Amino acid sequence: MIYYKSPSQIELMRESATLVSKTLALVAENIREGMTTKELDTMAEQFIRDNDAKPGFLGLYGCPSTLLTSINEAVVHGLPNDQPLKNGDIVSVDCGVLKNGYYGDHAYTFGIGEVAPKTVELLEVTKESLYKGIEQCVIGNHIGDIGYAIQKYCEDRGFSVVRSLVGHGLGRKLHEDPQVPNYGEPGRGRVLKRGMTLALEPMINVGTYDVEELSDKWTIVTKDREMSAHFEHNIAITSNGPDILSDFSIIEAIINKNDNLIKV
Repeated sequence: MIYYKSPSQIELMRESATLVSKTLALVAENIREGMTTKELDTMAEQFIRDNDAKPGFLGLYGCPSTLLTSINEAVVHGLPNDQPLKNGDIVSVDCGVLKNGYYGDHAYTFGIGEVAPKTVELLEVTKESLYKGIEQCVIGNHIGDIGYAIQKYCEDRGFSVVRSLVGHGLGRKLHEDPQVPNYGEPGRGRVLKRGMTLALEPMINVGTYDVEELSDKWTIVTKDREMSAHFEHNIAITSNGPDILSDFSIIEAIINKNDNLIKV
């Protein structure tokens, strides 16, 4: 069942999404070679609680962390640990918060130090494909239009789109209907209507789109262990077109001041 949001509910969701963006900006300020993802997770949890919200992932479905930190070939759902980050790593940091009864949930992939040119291209294409999908988030379009736009942009540039993991509706629950695949056919799937709120999240790979789960029962990695990137925004469908509730500019203002991170 799809839950349509009123303008006032969308504003509450914007507040939650903005707090996620600020949390990811805190990550951008601190992430560097030699740091651990567990340290980032501890910082993020404290920051969210200090802002009168709850970590959205922690405890949900048994999740043991505030952040999900997926490094290099990890696509999503990587668990924070005590392994120091290395020069050349890319790290997808996915974060959720629950505030005023509504979830924010989005992700940004950070590149640390000297990242291989093909990997930088992967980051650029994945991020741009997210905006290609957002462009399709208009009343009267279909879910398939979003997926097709993402898929075509990435595959035209030689990258593959993960099939077994998808975006989703967002609101009082972290995962609501409808599912939003990053592939599809134009004109197929649910019709987009005013008040729908979605989490779009392309997960794009250098090699095969096939993935597998590691023994921790959380981390999803590429089957060929090639690099994967992940960017996610929260979107409301409005009469004026797509309204991006999350805010990458907060994150990127910090990245632009951090010489340890690449700019995409």
